[in-house]
Amino acid sequence: MRDDFPGARNERYLPLSRHGCIQDASALMKRTGDFLIACALLAVTLPLLICVALAIRCESRGPVLDRETCQGYDGRRFQMLKFRTVVFDPEGAQPRWARRMTRMGSFLRHTRIESLPQLVNVLRGEMSFVNRDRRSPSFLE
Repeated sequence: MRDDFPGARNERYLPLSRHGCIQDASALMKRTGDFLIACALLAVTLPLLICVALAIRCESRGPVLDRETCQGYDGRRFQMLKFRTVVFDPEGAQPRWARRMTRMGSFLRHTRIESLPQLVNVLRGEMSFVNRDRRSPSFLE
């Protein structure tokens, strides 16, 4: 048997959504656990997410969510979601680090509520709650 064939090393490959294959059952269980926990947390925090989105929208103009391009597992790029905590600057006149924080943004960062939209990234399989390896981003970091 050839060594480059996956079955030659008695490895089991289990399918996983759009991200290719999972190499073992423990990774499938980890992904299933991430999915179930994210669903439960989203169901519990949905009223809070709606209230925060309305507060951000009332305080300043611009989008409610801020998207940041991150590099995930095996170099895959994805858009990480967070609530917007700084004043909206559509022209990009100021660098990202010099933007003024809103009052609501200060509260969101202090309580870490700003990162709750990342649960959507966990549902999509782009992030995980706990890393088994250091190559993929984690929600808890």
